[in-house]
Amino acid sequence: MSKDIENKENEIEKEEKSFKRNFKMDRKKVILGLIIGLAILLIIGVVLFFTFHKQEEKFKENIELKYTETFEKKADGIYITDVSDIVEQVMPSIVSITSKTIISSGIFGPSFFGEERYQEGAGSGIIIGKNDANLMILTNNHVVDEASELSVQFINEKSYDAKVIGISERKDIAVIAVPIKNINTETLEAIKVATMGDSNQLKVGNGIIAIGNALGYGQSVTTGVVSALNREISVDGNSYKMIQIDAAINGGNSGGALLNSAGEVVGINSVKYSSNGLSSSASIEGMGFAIPISDVRELITSLMNGEEDTSASIGIAGYIVDEEKSEAYNMPTGFYVSKIVSGSGADKSDLEIGNIITKINGNKVTALSDIQDVLYEHKAGDKVKLTVSYVSGRTYKEKEISVTLS
Repeated sequence: MSKDIENKENEIEKEEKSFKRNFKMDRKKVILGLIIGLAILLIIGVVLFFTFHKQEEKFKENIELKYTETFEKKADGIYITDVSDIVEQVMPSIVSITSKTIISSGIFGPSFFGEERYQEGAGSGIIIGKNDANLMILTNNHVVDEASELSVQFINEKSYDAKVIGISERKDIAVIAVPIKNINTETLEAIKVATMGDSNQLKVGNGIIAIGNALGYGQSVTTGVVSALNREISVDGNSYKMIQIDAAINGGNSGGALLNSAGEVVGINSVKYSSNGLSSSASIEGMGFAIPISDVRELITSLMNGEEDTSASIGIAGYIVDEEKSEAYNMPTGFYVSKIVSGSGADKSDLEIGNIITKINGNKVTALSDIQDVLYEHKAGDKVKLTVSYVSGRTYKEKEISVTLS
């Protein structure tokens, strides 16, 4: 009996030892598993950390690079257009013009001692041709109008007296001349004749260069673009189609050259119209006007050769009533007459201020050019037939008027 008990105790002891041994082994496996699991998690965490960190760095780097590139492009992308080569070629063709006009004399003027008083004016000009007798210079008519004395200064700062060869009040252009015999050799070698361009080829946005005697200080250069073409301007009873530019021009620039990118003359700067259309003092920034050279090419040639300007004018000023104005104000479309020039053909006709010219010689008037095209085909003294609308009570009625062009 005791032996059985002893055997039982031995079996129990063996089972306890086996259990303890197995328990230790299982605990080691668990601990090892936990260590391996933690190690795997640590590795995954490290990988994820570096992955996200790199992506974050990459993201930040992209933003910084984009910003840096933009900044660098701005710094490197500031370009100043260099027109010095063109200016150097053309400047010998540009002159400064000084005019003297008598403003009072005798006992009825400000002076009681009979001496004459003069007012000086400044303008610009373009050398356009020469023959054995004269050097021809193109300018605005208002630069030389009523001047008793004219002086021209060339690029070498030598000045010579000039005389008027021909004028066109209607187109506001004039040709003056300096006798070749009066010009010394140094000056003749320093100057050159300008090259004419084709203003009909201009497009809005084209780069242009303006050269002139700004404010009488001497030749200066400004640049810009063509802001608009065929701007309709009415001044002193005459109508013009002008090139609008944003290049800075001031008093004294009148008669100066408007150049294209090839250095060709495509216009005659006319500061007279840069303010309110009546003054040569520009008060509006970035809005100047020039006479298109192609519109006056034949006239310039005629004036250079001593021929008179036979171009015609009705003698009116006003504006076009387009479809929009017509609907807004219940008026007929056409040319609204706001001014009639004293002594003109219009002044001697039945035309009245407030009339709207709807047709000229049977052709409908919807733009200023419709009138100009007819005038180009006629000379002073010719007659044209105008169809006009006039106010009668609360409505407009039509009548026909014959006007002798002046």
